[in-house]
Amino acid sequence: MQEANWSVGKIAKRCGVKVSTLHFYEDKGLIKSWRNAGNQRRYKPDVMRRISVIKAAQRLGISLEEIKNAFAQLPENRTPDKQDWAKLSAQWHATLTEKIVYLTELRDSLTDCIGCGCLSLTSCPIYNKEDNLGSKGHGAVLLNQHVQTSIKNNEQS
Repeated sequence: MQEANWSVGKIAKRCGVKVSTLHFYEDKGLIKSWRNAGNQRRYKPDVMRRISVIKAAQRLGISLEEIKNAFAQLPENRTPDKQDWAKLSAQWHATLTEKIVYLTELRDSLTDCIGCGCLSLTSCPIYNKEDNLGSKGHGAVLLNQHVQTSIKNNEQS
């Protein structure tokens, strides 16, 4: 276990994260450490690659739960390599495309609706008198319907 002799402070500094972030990642099962005789956490150097993947995925808008699920598909003791990253990024491509479409539609809807400044209850597209849309689903039903239509149209193109 000699190669796993990196302290939490050294890993945090090299990865550009706080020590508390490493503890959080460990609590979430994203990284692993071991304890030395003095009960101090120690890491293998390859944990830095895992942290890099976590940070890159988070910047793409991938949740920690999605990252954990992706890591669960890797052999237990192996850190993601270049081929693993290619597989992970391919898995996340569809999710990111959906998020992009959703956010674009949300942005465009907000501009059209709030841009006029009136927020008229008779013509405002976000007004939902008597919760009539509640029977059609949860959340922003009109926006979700529009986004799903956009996704289908993009897939057919």
